[in-house]
Amino acid sequence: MSLWFALVGGVIATASTGVALGAALGLTGLCILHFYSNGATYIAIDAIWNVFNSFTLSAVPMFIVLGEILLRSGISERAYSAFSPIFRRVPGGLLHTNIAVCTLFGAVSGSSLSTAAAVGSVAYPEMSKRGYDKDTVVGSLAGGGTLGLLIPPSLSFLIYGALTETSIGRLFAAGIIPGILVGTMFMMYLLIKCIRNPMIAPRDPDRSSIIDIFKGFHHIWPLLVLISAVIGSIVGGIATPTESAGVGVVLAIIICYIWGDLTFKKLLEAIYQSALLFSSIGFLVLGATILAQSVSILGLPQQILENVAESGLDTYSVLLIVILIYLILGCFFDGLSLMIMTLPVVFPLLTGLGFDPIWIGVIITIVIEIGQITPPVGLNLSVLTALTNNDVSLGRVAYATVPYWLIHLCAIGILTLFPVLALFLPNLLF
Repeated sequence: MSLWFALVGGVIATASTGVALGAALGLTGLCILHFYSNGATYIAIDAIWNVFNSFTLSAVPMFIVLGEILLRSGISERAYSAFSPIFRRVPGGLLHTNIAVCTLFGAVSGSSLSTAAAVGSVAYPEMSKRGYDKDTVVGSLAGGGTLGLLIPPSLSFLIYGALTETSIGRLFAAGIIPGILVGTMFMMYLLIKCIRNPMIAPRDPDRSSIIDIFKGFHHIWPLLVLISAVIGSIVGGIATPTESAGVGVVLAIIICYIWGDLTFKKLLEAIYQSALLFSSIGFLVLGATILAQSVSILGLPQQILENVAESGLDTYSVLLIVILIYLILGCFFDGLSLMIMTLPVVFPLLTGLGFDPIWIGVIITIVIEIGQITPPVGLNLSVLTALTNNDVSLGRVAYATVPYWLIHLCAIGILTLFPVLALFLPNLLF
């Protein structure tokens, strides 16, 4: 009991002082190693070296650079223009375009925040001028933006794979069908909502022919080439995630310079912001690695498994408790921080109960997606509030995203009942 008090109390006490979360996790882990493992703090150094020397983790900064380049290149405007004609005759119109473009952009950015920002900066001004309901617009953008974490390549899958030594290729393949499933459920919700209340999305008087639709897609073929090069090379086993990310960055620079409006100044800004973001993620990984080492040495996951076995709870009851804890913590931590912080305990617990590591990665990613649209920390909400120049308040954005919150929970239920939806492609391709 004293060990648990030291673990929980240490994290809370250090975090409450205002230090970075990575420092709070690392200091707690060092204290546990010092006082409960006979001063074996040197073990933390070996653990840190092994994680940061991991070839898999080196893909993370490359994918961050890729996302930042796309964010600053203006190609989201071209993608939006290409998809718009498809949904002109469908109730909801450009609301469906939001989801489709978020799915496409998520397939190259790997970041929920970048996806919401890039698509939102194009979609919100255009849809506001056309008389769309503003709350519904920002709700669709916040919800659609979360697909950036689920559709591969995903920063969530990269970090999860690096910390748990799980195949990145299998994780990427596992995210494809659930990502399409969630995106389709978003569109079905918008379709039903707009049929019931057509005033939400005014119908576009223009009509697009099949030729117009194909012409639109003709303008986004470079983006499709980039997606195929990045994801196809990993899933096909041609390249490692790091190699694929490197190729993706080079292709993105070429494509965005020729096809978009990327300049040398914008490229430097993208690299600078990427360095800042990876530094914050890396510091979190450092702290979580120390804590994970201390937790592992003292056998805390095994103690939890024994307590679960003695309590009589079945595996799905434990899963439900874990999801509820994630939902609560998601109100206070951003998604990646939450995942890095909890994996040392959650991963061995769930794998010990017999859940597939790949399936766990998909479920945890969906749960932390919910955190992206959960106040007060929900980053997608804050970004979209800023994009509207506070025309739509944070509270209104949060309320508008409740249906997407519930759809994510529904998707977790479907994947729990039918895990083959997440495991079919990994088992087929690997």
